[in-house]
Amino acid sequence: MNEQEVLFDAPGPRTKRLVAIGNVVAVLVLAGVAWLVVTALAQQGQLTAQKWQPFTTSDVWLYNILPGLRGTLVAAAISIVTSLAFGLVFGIGRLSQHRWGRAISTTVVEFFRSVPVLLMMVFFWEFLGPLHIVPGDQLPLVAVVLGLTLYNGSVVAELVRSGVHGLPRGQREAGLAVGLTESTTLRTILLPQALVAMLPSLISQLVVILKDSALGYIISYFELLRQGRQIGTTYQNLIPALIVVGAIFIVLNYTLSRVAETVAHRLRRRAAGGAPAPVPGPVPAAVAAPAPTDRGPERTD
Repeated sequence: MNEQEVLFDAPGPRTKRLVAIGNVVAVLVLAGVAWLVVTALAQQGQLTAQKWQPFTTSDVWLYNILPGLRGTLVAAAISIVTSLAFGLVFGIGRLSQHRWGRAISTTVVEFFRSVPVLLMMVFFWEFLGPLHIVPGDQLPLVAVVLGLTLYNGSVVAELVRSGVHGLPRGQREAGLAVGLTESTTLRTILLPQALVAMLPSLISQLVVILKDSALGYIISYFELLRQGRQIGTTYQNLIPALIVVGAIFIVLNYTLSRVAETVAHRLRRRAAGGAPAPVPGPVPAAVAAPAPTDRGPERTD
């Protein structure tokens, strides 16, 4: 039985026909909308060869797109690591047996989950600037990373909590039955299983971090979207520039999703034992068990 059969019944012929008709209608609607958009842009002269010509030169890629891409990847990579660390710490804190630790972790997670990412970026940019704690050239990066970490780390913490609570109660009881403490059972038994179970949601959150790093252009962070807008302003080709930037983000998000799915698949195989089940076949004669007989014990006299 596969995962689909566990979640819902297999669709019948009528449902399959309705799904196929719905897919065809959706494709036709999307194609019609795309044709209208392309026609409107062509009438405005946004899709002429002259608008795309700057992207055939090396200067645009070397001095605009690639530095912006580097800024996006740096912010996303740092934020992914810090968000996972933040989420694990406060996710475990929400599962703590100590009331004060659980209350503090819950307050932090719920607060930062409720605050928009952009608002936190702007706050840290404005708050840290006058204090001169961070060098001026690094201030936008720090503000972006802090905003992404606090919001997405809170989401990861909630994923950890829900992942542990979604496990069968027998896992916790088994750990306690062999003499483990509550905290040791959580760290060594429940948390590893919860991390594997929540991998699909965690992968989606990593993609969100990568996409939300584009909000840094509002606080002058040197990232891909900001460079795309600069190209559009310089060459008067904003629509082609945004299309190129959007295509790059699609490639980045797809690549990140595939890498994360590959890691998740390997972790699941390792958690399940890794080795495939042996194929049943004929038992060799040398190791075959002797056939039972109805004879009594042999006489020794």
